[in-house]
Amino acid sequence: MSQYKKSVNEDYKKLDLAMKENQIGNFYIFHGEEHYLRDRYLEMLRKNLCPNGLDGFNYRRFEGADLTSNVLENSIDMLPVFAERTLIEIHDFDLFSKKADNSSTESPLVSILSTLPDYVCVLFVFNTVVYKPDKRLKATKEIIKHAQIIEFAVQNQSNLIKWMTSHYSNIGKRIGKSEAEYLIHITGGFMAAIKNEIEKTAAHSKSDYITRADIDAVVIPVLDAVVYQLTDSLIKREHKKAMKILDELLRMREAPQKLIFSISLKFRQLLAARICIENNLGKSSLVEMCSLTHDFQAGMLFDTARKSTLPACRQAVIDCAKAAFDLNSAPDPESRMIELVAKLALSKV
Repeated sequence: MSQYKKSVNEDYKKLDLAMKENQIGNFYIFHGEEHYLRDRYLEMLRKNLCPNGLDGFNYRRFEGADLTSNVLENSIDMLPVFAERTLIEIHDFDLFSKKADNSSTESPLVSILSTLPDYVCVLFVFNTVVYKPDKRLKATKEIIKHAQIIEFAVQNQSNLIKWMTSHYSNIGKRIGKSEAEYLIHITGGFMAAIKNEIEKTAAHSKSDYITRADIDAVVIPVLDAVVYQLTDSLIKREHKKAMKILDELLRMREAPQKLIFSISLKFRQLLAARICIENNLGKSSLVEMCSLTHDFQAGMLFDTARKSTLPACRQAVIDCAKAAFDLNSAPDPESRMIELVAKLALSKV
């Protein structure tokens, strides 16, 4: 996990250096979940290659549906005007699909991307389209060989805390490590969401230091964080608190189907954490087993799982699966949802 994050950050450093030394390449692929970071680098790349603004001469943008090999080739053939480079952005074009005219290494698209001139920079941005290259195909291998691929992955906790601390400092505020971890948890750990909450909590706080009370006063937790609070309350035997959280979720018009899915997922993660505890496995094993985004999520799951037992976690997963099955034919899905939480509250989970 840490080696992977390190390699991702090395890609950022290489791109930073290329922009600083005016050595930007001619073919990039941007993908990944961290859209805030991706958009920041997009903006820097645009400013570097198009210092006079995003005019129609040296900056061209295409959406996936609008791009063909001929359109791309014609855009590349247009020399830059009053500038050294041309930037061509292609958003949400499934570069690796069979429909993308890249079924063989002799296809026009593969030929174009393999022989790009130095005066152009072609950038493919994967946003709503999933980045999923089939590396068994020769055409895919050829495209990847010529591209500089940068994944904008969700940042780890340490990087996020440093970034948050810097942002708070810039507006005259401070935040402690535990408060920062809490803010990451209830926002889901994405930088755009965190940045919005930094501004809100800073505006709300009457002191220089951001407290947990400031965070709770203005930040609306993401569903995953609320469901964690619900499952944690059940395991701690805090039944009134658990039912109150469920009531709030239902009043927010969260669909029972979505809630059962989220609760089921959380109890499966807790079962995995309990199995890791039983077998003396650490956080990294749980992160890999459950495809968790942040290391701190594994820590929280371990903390909760230690308060339960392996049989109890297994039974909770079974109860959730039965409720999910019943929900398809239940005349009153909300009642079935409430029944599940009540059963979990009365169990030995």
